Amino acid sequence: MQVKKVLIIDDEPLARSIVHEYLQQFPQMEVVQECGDGFEGVKAIMQHKPDLIFLDVQMPKINGFEMLELVDQSPAVIFTTAFDEYALKAFEAHAVDYLLKPFSKERFNKAIEKFLENQPKKPETTVALLETAASSPAQHDRIVVKTGTKIKVIPIQEVIYLEAADDYVNIHTAAGAFLKNKTMSFFEKILDPDLFTRVHRSYIVRVEQITRIDPYEKETHILILKSGAKIPVSKAGYAKLKQVLGI
Repeated sequence: MQVKKVLIIDDEPLARSIVHEYLQQFPQMEVVQECGDGFEGVKAIMQHKPDLIFLDVQMPKINGFEMLELVDQSPAVIFTTAFDEYALKAFEAHAVDYLLKPFSKERFNKAIEKFLENQPKKPETTVALLETAASSPAQHDRIVVKTGTKIKVIPIQEVIYLEAADDYVNIHTAAGAFLKNKTMSFFEKILDPDLFTRVHRSYIVRVEQITRIDPYEKETHILILKSGAKIPVSKAGYAKLKQVLGI
């Protein structure tokens, strides 16, 4: 019998103990750690590389979706949460299963059986889950990044501009630049178009940070930001910018 490593991540001790108790009847499932928040969860996933996590969405510090974004290779996920309705689409489309609190032992058993039947899990399902979850307005007011072993929460109002960097996006703030493993298209979709504009295939700028637009060569322009940063503007980006600025 192959043992499956399990992590329980929930800020409610009672909720964690219920999951732990219900797992007792599955000898092939071994709980390697319980975590009270997403920060602990990220560290525990990196350390234990579990096969399955039971994850609450609404937790202090960072929520369940934000936590998953910080993990390089996400395990299979069963959500255990009294979630907002926005998350339903994400769960139904891409999670192994989701358990609405309070859930019965019978319903829990079905989720475990579903997990065991659907091994191995494909990593792209977690990517798709996060893409779907990101369409929620609740996910748009901050960006969570990992810098070394630390986790930083960046409020959207602190973002000056975003810059493409291979498979990452460099998020520029007054406190420095931080890499996020997402695409420019992802941010273009989720950021408020009245506040942020994609002025170039490699740049998205916070509109209120613009101090000047100077002509450049071949119908292109350069933006000068309050920070002193100079951002190239493509022909298409300039047309978009004129529309946003009403010029």
